[in-house]
Amino acid sequence: MKAIFLANYKGNIDYVYAEENINRVASLCDIEKDKVYTESEILADPAPFKDVEYIFSTWSMPGGGEIKLVDYLPNLKAVFYAAGSVRYFANEYFEKNVKIFSAYAANAIPVAEFTVGQILLANKGYFQSSVLAKSGDYKTAGEISHARVGNYGANIGIIGAGMIGRKVIELLKPYKLNILVYDVFMTEEQAEALGVKKCSLEEIFSTCHIVSNHLANVPATVGILKKEHFASMMPYATFINTGRGAQVDEDGMIEVLEERKDICALLDVTISEPPAEGSKLFTLENVFLSPHIAGSQGWEVRRMAELVIDEFENYLNGRPTPYEITPEKLAKMA
Repeated sequence: MKAIFLANYKGNIDYVYAEENINRVASLCDIEKDKVYTESEILADPAPFKDVEYIFSTWSMPGGGEIKLVDYLPNLKAVFYAAGSVRYFANEYFEKNVKIFSAYAANAIPVAEFTVGQILLANKGYFQSSVLAKSGDYKTAGEISHARVGNYGANIGIIGAGMIGRKVIELLKPYKLNILVYDVFMTEEQAEALGVKKCSLEEIFSTCHIVSNHLANVPATVGILKKEHFASMMPYATFINTGRGAQVDEDGMIEVLEERKDICALLDVTISEPPAEGSKLFTLENVFLSPHIAGSQGWEVRRMAELVIDEFENYLNGRPTPYEITPEKLAKMA
Protein backbone atom coordinates (compact mmCIF):
# COMPACT_ATOMS: atom_id res chain seq x y z
CA MET A 1 0.00 0.00 0.00
CA LYS A 2 1.19 3.54 -0.73
CA ALA A 3 0.47 6.72 1.21
CA ILE A 4 1.48 10.38 0.99
CA PHE A 5 1.56 13.40 3.24
CA LEU A 6 -0.54 16.10 1.57
CA ALA A 7 -1.07 19.77 2.42
CA ASN A 8 -1.07 22.91 0.32
CA TYR A 9 0.97 24.57 3.04
CA LYS A 10 3.72 22.04 3.70
CA GLY A 11 4.65 23.52 7.06
CA ASN A 12 1.35 22.33 8.50
CA ILE A 13 2.47 18.71 8.25
CA ASP A 14 5.69 19.45 10.13
CA TYR A 15 3.68 21.37 12.73
CA VAL A 16 1.07 18.68 13.40
CA TYR A 17 2.98 15.44 12.81
CA ALA A 18 5.89 15.09 15.23
CA GLU A 19 8.85 12.94 14.21
CA GLU A 20 7.56 9.97 16.20
CA ASN A 21 4.18 10.28 14.44
CA ILE A 22 5.84 10.26 11.03
CA ASN A 23 7.93 7.24 11.95
CA ARG A 24 4.84 5.44 13.16
CA VAL A 25 3.02 6.08 9.86
CA ALA A 26 6.08 4.82 7.98
CA SER A 27 6.01 1.62 10.03
CA LEU A 28 2.46 0.94 8.87
CA CYS A 29 2.66 1.74 5.16
CA ASP A 30 4.86 2.78 2.25
CA ILE A 31 5.30 6.55 2.61
CA GLU A 32 8.09 9.05 1.98
CA LYS A 33 8.83 10.30 5.48
CA ASP A 34 10.51 13.51 4.42
CA LYS A 35 8.20 14.51 1.57
CA VAL A 36 4.99 16.56 1.66
CA TYR A 37 3.05 16.98 -1.58
CA THR A 38 0.78 19.85 -2.60
CA GLU A 39 -2.21 19.81 -4.91
CA SER A 40 -0.32 21.73 -7.61
CA GLU A 41 2.51 19.17 -7.60
CA ILE A 42 0.10 16.30 -8.12
CA LEU A 43 -1.85 18.07 -10.85
CA ALA A 44 1.38 18.96 -12.67
CA ASP A 45 2.28 15.26 -12.98
CA PRO A 46 -0.47 12.87 -11.79
CA ALA A 47 1.14 9.65 -13.05
CA PRO A 48 3.31 8.89 -9.98
CA PHE A 49 0.22 9.14 -7.75
CA LYS A 50 -2.01 6.62 -9.52
CA ASP A 51 -1.31 3.98 -6.88
CA VAL A 52 -1.75 6.19 -3.81
CA GLU A 53 -4.24 4.55 -1.42
CA TYR A 54 -4.01 6.75 1.67
CA ILE A 55 -3.57 10.45 2.39
CA PHE A 56 -2.35 11.88 5.68
CA SER A 57 -3.17 15.55 5.97
CA THR A 58 -4.18 18.39 8.27
CA TRP A 59 -5.04 22.09 7.85
CA SER A 60 -4.72 23.19 4.18
CA MET A 61 -5.88 19.83 2.86
CA PRO A 62 -6.79 20.44 -0.82
CA GLY A 63 -10.48 20.56 -1.63
CA GLY A 64 -13.51 22.71 -2.21
CA GLY A 65 -12.30 24.18 -5.51
CA GLU A 66 -13.33 23.72 -9.12
CA ILE A 67 -10.65 21.08 -9.68
CA LYS A 68 -11.21 17.89 -7.69
CA LEU A 69 -7.90 16.34 -6.75
CA VAL A 70 -9.58 13.04 -5.96
CA ASP A 71 -10.22 12.59 -9.70
CA TYR A 72 -6.45 12.23 -10.17
CA LEU A 73 -6.08 9.60 -7.43
CA PRO A 74 -8.00 6.59 -8.82
CA ASN A 75 -6.89 4.12 -6.14
CA LEU A 76 -7.43 6.36 -3.14
CA LYS A 77 -9.22 4.55 -0.30
CA ALA A 78 -9.06 6.89 2.67
CA VAL A 79 -8.05 10.31 3.96
CA PHE A 80 -6.71 10.64 7.51
CA TYR A 81 -7.21 14.27 8.47
CA ALA A 82 -5.35 15.42 11.58
CA ALA A 83 -7.54 18.43 12.25
CA GLY A 84 -11.20 19.19 12.93
CA SER A 85 -13.87 20.08 10.39
CA VAL A 86 -13.78 18.30 7.03
CA ARG A 87 -16.85 20.06 5.68
CA TYR A 88 -15.12 22.08 2.98
CA PHE A 89 -13.64 19.07 1.16
CA ALA A 90 -15.53 15.97 2.31
CA ASN A 91 -18.30 15.68 -0.28
CA GLU A 92 -16.02 15.41 -3.30
CA TYR A 93 -14.26 12.48 -1.64
CA PHE A 94 -17.54 10.86 -0.58
CA GLU A 95 -18.62 10.97 -4.23
CA LYS A 96 -15.69 8.67 -5.04
CA ASN A 97 -16.41 6.37 -2.05
CA VAL A 98 -13.24 7.52 -0.30
CA LYS A 99 -13.42 7.15 3.48
CA ILE A 100 -12.56 10.13 5.68
CA PHE A 101 -11.25 9.96 9.22
CA SER A 102 -10.96 13.15 11.26
CA ALA A 103 -9.30 14.20 14.50
CA TYR A 104 -12.33 16.32 15.41
CA ALA A 105 -12.58 14.60 18.78
CA ALA A 106 -8.97 15.46 19.62
CA ASN A 107 -9.47 19.04 18.43
CA ALA A 108 -12.57 19.32 20.62
CA ILE A 109 -10.56 18.91 23.81
CA PRO A 110 -8.64 22.23 23.79
CA VAL A 111 -11.76 24.10 22.61
CA ALA A 112 -13.70 22.71 25.55
CA GLU A 113 -10.86 23.47 27.98
CA PHE A 114 -10.62 27.03 26.64
CA THR A 115 -14.39 27.48 26.99
CA VAL A 116 -14.52 26.13 30.53
CA GLY A 117 -11.69 28.46 31.53
CA GLN A 118 -13.63 31.41 30.12
CA ILE A 119 -16.84 30.31 31.87
CA LEU A 120 -15.19 30.11 35.27
CA LEU A 121 -13.47 33.48 34.85
CA ALA A 122 -16.55 35.20 33.40
CA ASN A 123 -18.67 34.13 36.37
CA LYS A 124 -16.22 36.09 38.55
CA GLY A 125 -16.41 39.16 36.30
CA TYR A 126 -12.74 38.76 35.51
CA PHE A 127 -12.64 40.16 32.00
CA GLN A 128 -14.21 43.55 32.62
CA SER A 129 -12.92 43.98 36.17
CA SER A 130 -9.30 43.23 35.19
CA VAL A 131 -9.33 46.02 32.60
CA LEU A 132 -10.69 48.47 35.15
CA ALA A 133 -8.25 47.31 37.82
CA LYS A 134 -5.32 47.91 35.51
CA SER A 135 -6.61 51.40 34.80
CA GLY A 136 -6.54 52.08 38.54
CA ASP A 137 -10.31 52.04 39.06
CA TYR A 138 -10.30 49.34 41.70
CA LYS A 139 -13.64 50.44 43.14
CA THR A 140 -15.62 49.93 39.94
CA ALA A 141 -13.63 46.78 39.15
CA GLY A 142 -14.67 45.29 42.46
CA GLU A 143 -18.29 46.32 41.97
CA ILE A 144 -18.40 44.62 38.57
CA SER A 145 -16.94 41.42 39.97
CA HIS A 146 -19.29 41.37 42.95
CA ALA A 147 -22.28 41.81 40.62
CA ARG A 148 -21.54 38.36 39.18
CA VAL A 149 -22.89 35.19 40.79
CA GLY A 150 -19.61 33.27 40.90
CA ASN A 151 -19.29 29.54 40.24
CA TYR A 152 -21.79 28.07 42.68
CA GLY A 153 -25.31 27.47 41.43
CA ALA A 154 -24.92 29.56 38.27
CA ASN A 155 -26.91 28.75 35.15
CA ILE A 156 -24.74 27.80 32.17
CA GLY A 157 -26.33 27.67 28.73
CA ILE A 158 -24.71 25.38 26.15
CA ILE A 159 -25.91 25.91 22.58
CA GLY A 160 -25.13 22.75 20.62
CA ALA A 161 -24.29 19.44 22.30
CA GLY A 162 -21.98 17.93 19.72
CA MET A 163 -18.50 16.70 20.52
CA ILE A 164 -17.32 20.06 21.92
CA GLY A 165 -20.53 20.94 23.75
CA ARG A 166 -20.60 17.54 25.46
CA LYS A 167 -16.95 17.86 26.44
CA VAL A 168 -17.70 21.24 28.03
CA ILE A 169 -20.55 19.64 29.97
CA GLU A 170 -18.24 16.85 31.12
CA LEU A 171 -15.51 19.26 32.27
CA LEU A 172 -18.05 21.37 34.20
CA LYS A 173 -19.28 18.39 36.24
CA PRO A 174 -16.97 19.02 39.25
CA TYR A 175 -18.61 22.44 39.74
CA LYS A 176 -22.05 22.97 41.22
CA LEU A 177 -23.60 24.55 38.15
CA ASN A 178 -26.97 24.21 36.47
CA ILE A 179 -26.46 23.35 32.81
CA LEU A 180 -29.13 24.09 30.22
CA VAL A 181 -28.75 22.84 26.64
CA TYR A 182 -30.24 23.78 23.29
CA ASP A 183 -29.74 21.05 20.69
CA VAL A 184 -32.36 19.94 18.17
CA PHE A 185 -30.79 16.47 17.92
CA MET A 186 -30.72 15.79 21.67
CA THR A 187 -33.55 13.72 23.14
CA GLU A 188 -34.97 14.21 26.63
CA GLU A 189 -33.49 10.83 27.58
CA GLN A 190 -30.02 11.91 26.43
CA ALA A 191 -30.33 15.17 28.34
CA GLU A 192 -31.28 13.29 31.49
CA ALA A 193 -28.29 10.95 31.05
CA LEU A 194 -25.98 13.96 30.75
CA GLY A 195 -27.51 15.61 33.80
CA VAL A 196 -28.66 18.68 31.87
CA LYS A 197 -31.95 20.38 31.07
CA LYS A 198 -32.99 20.57 27.42
CA CYS A 199 -34.62 23.88 26.59
CA SER A 200 -35.20 26.54 23.92
CA LEU A 201 -32.80 29.23 22.77
CA GLU A 202 -35.09 31.79 24.36
CA GLU A 203 -34.82 30.11 27.76
CA ILE A 204 -31.04 29.76 27.43
CA PHE A 205 -30.53 33.47 26.79
CA SER A 206 -33.07 34.76 29.30
CA THR A 207 -32.15 32.55 32.27
CA CYS A 208 -28.41 31.78 31.98
CA HIS A 209 -25.50 33.70 33.46
CA ILE A 210 -23.24 32.29 30.73
CA VAL A 211 -24.30 31.45 27.17
CA SER A 212 -21.73 29.45 25.16
CA ASN A 213 -22.14 28.69 21.45
CA HIS A 214 -21.07 25.32 20.02
CA LEU A 215 -23.52 24.89 17.14
CA ALA A 216 -22.67 22.97 14.00
CA ASN A 217 -21.73 25.28 11.14
CA VAL A 218 -24.49 24.43 8.66
CA PRO A 219 -26.83 26.62 6.58
CA ALA A 220 -29.69 26.11 9.05
CA THR A 221 -27.68 27.77 11.85
CA VAL A 222 -26.58 30.91 9.97
CA GLY A 223 -27.83 33.97 11.89
CA ILE A 224 -29.75 31.80 14.35
CA LEU A 225 -28.53 33.83 17.37
CA LYS A 226 -30.53 37.03 16.92
CA LYS A 227 -30.64 40.52 18.39
CA GLU A 228 -33.68 39.66 20.52
CA HIS A 229 -31.78 36.79 22.11
CA PHE A 230 -28.97 39.09 23.22
CA ALA A 231 -31.43 41.74 24.37
CA SER A 232 -33.06 39.18 26.68
CA MET A 233 -29.83 38.25 28.49
CA MET A 234 -29.77 38.41 32.26
CA PRO A 235 -28.04 41.34 33.99
CA TYR A 236 -24.24 40.87 33.93
CA ALA A 237 -24.48 37.79 31.72
CA THR A 238 -21.71 36.73 29.31
CA PHE A 239 -21.89 35.38 25.75
CA ILE A 240 -19.01 33.12 24.67
CA ASN A 241 -18.44 32.12 21.05
CA THR A 242 -15.89 29.47 20.15
CA GLY A 243 -18.24 28.04 17.49
CA ARG A 244 -18.62 30.09 14.32
CA GLY A 245 -19.24 33.77 13.75
CA ALA A 246 -21.81 33.14 11.02
CA GLN A 247 -24.28 31.84 13.59
CA VAL A 248 -24.54 35.29 15.17
CA ASP A 249 -26.55 38.27 13.96
CA GLU A 250 -23.44 40.35 14.53
CA ASP A 251 -24.99 43.76 13.88
CA GLY A 252 -27.85 42.96 16.23
CA MET A 253 -25.47 41.71 18.91
CA ILE A 254 -23.38 44.87 18.62
CA GLU A 255 -26.46 47.06 19.02
CA VAL A 256 -27.37 45.27 22.23
CA LEU A 257 -23.80 45.42 23.57
CA GLU A 258 -23.76 49.19 22.93
CA GLU A 259 -26.93 49.59 24.99
CA ARG A 260 -26.18 46.99 27.68
CA LYS A 261 -22.81 47.74 29.28
CA ASP A 262 -23.51 45.20 32.02
CA ILE A 263 -23.28 42.18 29.68
CA CYS A 264 -20.16 41.18 27.78
CA ALA A 265 -19.08 39.00 24.87
CA LEU A 266 -15.99 36.81 24.62
CA LEU A 267 -15.49 36.19 20.92
CA ASP A 268 -12.87 33.78 19.62
CA VAL A 269 -14.67 33.74 16.26
CA THR A 270 -16.44 36.45 14.26
CA ILE A 271 -18.18 36.58 10.88
CA SER A 272 -14.97 37.77 9.24
CA GLU A 273 -11.66 37.04 10.91
CA PRO A 274 -10.38 39.49 11.86
CA PRO A 275 -13.50 41.67 12.01
CA ALA A 276 -13.84 44.24 9.24
CA GLU A 277 -11.81 47.42 9.64
CA GLY A 278 -13.78 49.92 11.68
CA SER A 279 -15.96 47.28 13.34
CA LYS A 280 -17.27 48.31 16.75
CA LEU A 281 -16.10 44.95 18.03
CA PHE A 282 -12.65 46.55 18.27
CA THR A 283 -13.81 49.45 20.41
CA LEU A 284 -16.66 48.23 22.61
CA GLU A 285 -15.35 47.90 26.15
CA ASN A 286 -17.59 44.91 26.87
CA VAL A 287 -16.27 42.90 23.91
CA PHE A 288 -13.15 40.75 24.33
CA LEU A 289 -11.63 39.35 21.15
CA SER A 290 -9.18 36.49 20.70
CA PRO A 291 -7.78 35.44 17.29
CA HIS A 292 -9.47 32.02 16.87
CA ILE A 293 -7.13 30.28 19.29
CA ALA A 294 -9.48 27.89 21.11
CA GLY A 295 -8.58 24.92 18.91
CA SER A 296 -5.43 22.84 18.95
CA GLN A 297 -2.14 24.73 18.96
CA GLY A 298 1.33 24.27 20.33
CA TRP A 299 1.88 20.73 21.59
CA GLU A 300 -1.89 20.15 21.54
CA VAL A 301 -1.72 19.45 17.80
CA ARG A 302 0.18 16.22 18.44
CA ARG A 303 -2.99 14.74 19.92
CA MET A 304 -4.68 15.10 16.51
CA ALA A 305 -1.92 13.26 14.66
CA GLU A 306 -1.96 10.48 17.24
CA LEU A 307 -5.71 10.04 16.85
CA VAL A 308 -5.71 9.64 13.07
CA ILE A 309 -2.77 7.25 13.18
CA ASP A 310 -4.67 5.19 15.75
CA GLU A 311 -7.61 5.20 13.33
CA PHE A 312 -5.34 4.10 10.48
CA GLU A 313 -4.01 1.20 12.51
CA ASN A 314 -7.55 0.21 13.52
CA TYR A 315 -8.65 0.43 9.88
CA LEU A 316 -5.81 -1.78 8.67
CA ASN A 317 -6.55 -4.39 11.32
CA GLY A 318 -10.33 -4.45 10.88
CA ARG A 319 -11.03 -2.92 14.28
CA PRO A 320 -13.75 -0.32 14.97
CA THR A 321 -12.95 3.20 13.71
CA PRO A 322 -15.13 5.54 15.80
CA TYR A 323 -13.84 8.72 14.15
CA GLU A 324 -14.78 7.92 10.56
CA ILE A 325 -16.85 10.75 9.07
CA THR A 326 -19.86 9.63 7.07
CA PRO A 327 -22.25 11.91 5.13
CA GLU A 328 -24.86 11.27 7.83
CA LYS A 329 -22.48 12.21 10.63
CA LEU A 330 -21.22 15.26 8.76
CA ALA A 331 -24.75 16.68 8.54
CA LYS A 332 -24.78 17.10 12.33
CA MET A 333 -21.20 18.29 12.80
CA ALA A 334 -19.49 21.66 12.98
